[in-house]
Amino acid sequence: MLVNAANLDALRVGYKSTFQGALSQAPSQHLRVSTVVSASTKEQKYGWLGKIPNVREWLGPRAVQNLAQHDYSIREKPWELTIAVDKDDIETDNLGIYAPLFAEMGLSAGSKWDQLVFALLKDGFTTECYDGQPFFDTDHPVLAEDGQTMLTVSNTGGGSGTPWFLLDTNRALKPIILQKRRDFTFTSITDLSSPNVFMNREFVYGTDARANVGFGFWQFAYGSKQTLNAAAYAAARASLSSLKGDHGRPLGLMPNLLVVPPALESAARKILNSEFAAGGETNEWKGTAELLVVPWLA
Repeated sequence: MLVNAANLDALRVGYKSTFQGALSQAPSQHLRVSTVVSASTKEQKYGWLGKIPNVREWLGPRAVQNLAQHDYSIREKPWELTIAVDKDDIETDNLGIYAPLFAEMGLSAGSKWDQLVFALLKDGFTTECYDGQPFFDTDHPVLAEDGQTMLTVSNTGGGSGTPWFLLDTNRALKPIILQKRRDFTFTSITDLSSPNVFMNREFVYGTDARANVGFGFWQFAYGSKQTLNAAAYAAARASLSSLKGDHGRPLGLMPNLLVVPPALESAARKILNSEFAAGGETNEWKGTAELLVVPWLA
């Protein structure tokens, strides 16, 4: 093949098409547990996370519910992946080896959001959220009904085994925030006079994005490292469903998604799909939540 501008542009179009096709087919499990937020700056503040607004009976003038302010923000990170195509491979038409590479580039870019979201969920036992406590913790501070006394609330089952998670994902804001300023795009350097071609005999193709993840409301998620069985699942549902906000206000949470790594898939299916429990009695937990098996939690 002649290495000229026309042929290089045709290659670019082909590689970009392969990349975008794979990108569109990449897994997107993160959308089940995260809310995508567009950002226009490198760092975006989420101080309003300290307050879930509540409708009240209108007696007298309106009561303005000022949002409690917390110094919680998500700062974007840059992400990139670059592939070089040898000039000699173009001259000798040895290009078949690159199509799978550009497909893998698209899959890798598309799955990056899954990796980030579920890595943060898994680290929720030690990584702080907006109230300064780990996302899954035994002593989140909450105001009592009198508006003065500070209580502590738990959204974790403790334990030291393989982590699993029960979530309410029906709310406007899911437990994880995926903040994006720019999604992955395909770029290339194919100018014959570029320094990289002159020095290394390589044409460079890449993709990059700017984004990061953070926590939403801890009240919408329950994390446990206890053995996943009917008793632990029942305790998780009871705990999450009974959580209250400030001033003793019930949140009306309804757990609907059980998130597990592959190692706990069998245990989870027995709880959610089996007709009968371990003792032969009717399984009361069948169909009470959807199951999401996440390889990134392995």
